[in-house]
Amino acid sequence: MKSSTPGLITSIVEVTNISAHGFWILLNEKEYFLSYSNFPWFKETTIDKICDVQLVNERHLYWKQLDVDLELSSISNPEDYPLIFK
Repeated sequence: MKSSTPGLITSIVEVTNISAHGFWILLNEKEYFLSYSNFPWFKETTIDKICDVQLVNERHLYWKQLDVDLELSSISNPEDYPLIFK
């Protein structure tokens, strides 16, 4: 017996607000805040690049234009993922 090909991910990730301190994304009816202090890669970029986010799988987001990929757990618990890049 052959397994069927998995379907496309139907969840959509959406940037809902951008402020001077960070931005919010909405995924599966839950909103996440990404502060620029915890995620400095987004601080000096354009709105278009922040909004160009893709859901790779149910736990992984990717910003192709910025070459940034993040697991949702790092957004929910940034203190568990200290920055090494300076």
